[in-house]
Amino acid sequence: MNGLPESMTVIAISEPGGPEVLKAEQRPVPAPAENEILIRVAAAGVNRPDLFQRAGFYPPPKGATDLPGLEVAGTVAAVGTSVTRWKTGDRICALTPGGGYAQFALVDSSSVLPAPQGFSPVEAAALPETFFTVWHNIFELGALKSGETLLVHGGASGIGTTAIMLGKAFGATVIVTAGTDEKCAACRELGADVAVNYRNTDWVAEIKKVTEGRGANVILDIVGGPYIEQNYQAAAIGGRIVNIAFLQGSKANVDFMRLMMKRLTHTGSTLRAQPLEAKARIAAALETNVWPLLAKDECRPLIHATFPFTKASEAHALMESNANIGKIVLTIDASW
Repeated sequence: MNGLPESMTVIAISEPGGPEVLKAEQRPVPAPAENEILIRVAAAGVNRPDLFQRAGFYPPPKGATDLPGLEVAGTVAAVGTSVTRWKTGDRICALTPGGGYAQFALVDSSSVLPAPQGFSPVEAAALPETFFTVWHNIFELGALKSGETLLVHGGASGIGTTAIMLGKAFGATVIVTAGTDEKCAACRELGADVAVNYRNTDWVAEIKKVTEGRGANVILDIVGGPYIEQNYQAAAIGGRIVNIAFLQGSKANVDFMRLMMKRLTHTGSTLRAQPLEAKARIAAALETNVWPLLAKDECRPLIHATFPFTKASEAHALMESNANIGKIVLTIDASW
């Protein structure tokens, strides 16, 4: 393929387990199919689904690579015969079904977006997974409108920090929960109107207090477990609750009478398993609605730490510690 190497270094999951099972190995550089792009990866985002896959709980979709890594930034190395928008050397970022922890990654061209002007590869790599997730779940499924109140659990995570910025950019009042005063302060600095330390505060009572009893119109939840019942208590009449993870379990004892009495909508989604057509629709919506904000520097991902991709195990250990405020990114060749 036009001077490209035959092999590449990747970070593979040697067996299900802890961070130490991430191992560097050599694999052939893949060739793009008709509608695919081969990306020379400069940086790759680390996301909690990567940790779940490494532990053996989140297998890749059928036909996808077994390598972890759901978002990358880099330059176009080669394109399939039907790809017309992109050419070799273009700076891009992309949502991948896997394979981001590698020097080269394949992605369908419909899941590719231009790297925003002025963004480093690390910043661009921090965009796709979180921005796709937040847009789909808060603005599409949650139907957040200007003037409404958004409650985000895990406000200091990559998803949480993105939700704060986009919620504020589109005119919402944003309330978050986080586990330390430091994280709460960081969330307020990003623009959150209220940040509640759930470890020392009854967050349901606090949400009711700061909304003068109305509750939150949209709730984005990564916790599950007991939060399912508590979300029903904290939601406004006609509220929309969206689950994207269940860190404290997917089973709970819930009084569903509130679902009826408040006319609530409780839904959820996963991103990786959605069809390419759905991901293409989300990508187009982001390019229309959010990429202009990035171009004007009105919204920029918060980077907590970077690691050389050969130290992916250290990045996973950091994420598992829950100490990060913002995104963790692996650098492969962190330049355009």
